[in-house]
Amino acid sequence: MDKEATHVPTAPRGGTSGRVYVTNQQDNTVSVVDARTYKVVATVPAGLAPEGIAVTKDGRHLYIANNGSARVSVVDTRKKKIVKTVRVGKSPTGIGLSPDGRALYVANGRSNTVSVIGIGTNRVAKTISVGKSPVNVAFSRDGRTAYVANSGSGSLSVIDTRTRRVVRRLPAGRFPVAVAITPDGKSAYVADEVGKRVLAISTRTGKATAVRVGQGPFDVAVAPDGRRAYSADLGPGNISVIDTGTHRVSATIALGPPGTDPFNLEVTGQAVYVANQGAGTLSVIDPNSRKVVATVTLGASPYGVTAS
Repeated sequence: MDKEATHVPTAPRGGTSGRVYVTNQQDNTVSVVDARTYKVVATVPAGLAPEGIAVTKDGRHLYIANNGSARVSVVDTRKKKIVKTVRVGKSPTGIGLSPDGRALYVANGRSNTVSVIGIGTNRVAKTISVGKSPVNVAFSRDGRTAYVANSGSGSLSVIDTRTRRVVRRLPAGRFPVAVAITPDGKSAYVADEVGKRVLAISTRTGKATAVRVGQGPFDVAVAPDGRRAYSADLGPGNISVIDTGTHRVSATIALGPPGTDPFNLEVTGQAVYVANQGAGTLSVIDPNSRKVVATVTLGASPYGVTAS
């Protein structure tokens, strides 16, 4: 059954279109949200304990990391069903689609590996050993480098995507759970959950600048223009907005009381989408006014979010 949003009478600048997809970890489903009306238009089977999610450039397929089955589900967005499953390592969680749309990188938390899946073949083309308990993957804009956050070893594994080899390891705090790269490729923003901070790490020197945010930062994302980074702070139910020029928090956006648990972020030019695991909702934020413009009710334990 479709669920409607709590709608506020403002909208992101210029409106927006397309779909927003959110995995519901405890329901084993994906909620499909219309990005213009903020309504759930479909609920699609996803696999066992779905977490990370990515949508292909043409919007025709979703790739979903199923933590409970060591598989990635491929969902046809038109047919609204799983059309393929790909076996990967143990406890796949975070995934990243390469900028050219040709490869999917899957962080396998209990195997300490990254599986590289060819989008054209839906097969694992390479398995790369990384640090302990990898949980998240991000790419440089040119696609030449992938960065993997290893929560168990406090590091980033830096992968040359041409050779598919780890070429560097960068210290990344006490418990890095997410990484995002600025458009110029010069900085990696890392959510250090235990350290209660976001680290701005120079990809050239490895030097880190700490940005204090709310308790339990669980995800981080960088705006397309590179001027702001966003941190999802579990404890207080807030989003911290970080000025990437000064490495300081410029605003805090309240999504709800403690227990809302903003978990994962997707940032576009028109909106910031936040999956709130505790509240079972998707928050839609106007990046210009920094106001929540809609709250959409989803399934149980929303986890990953992506937008077409």
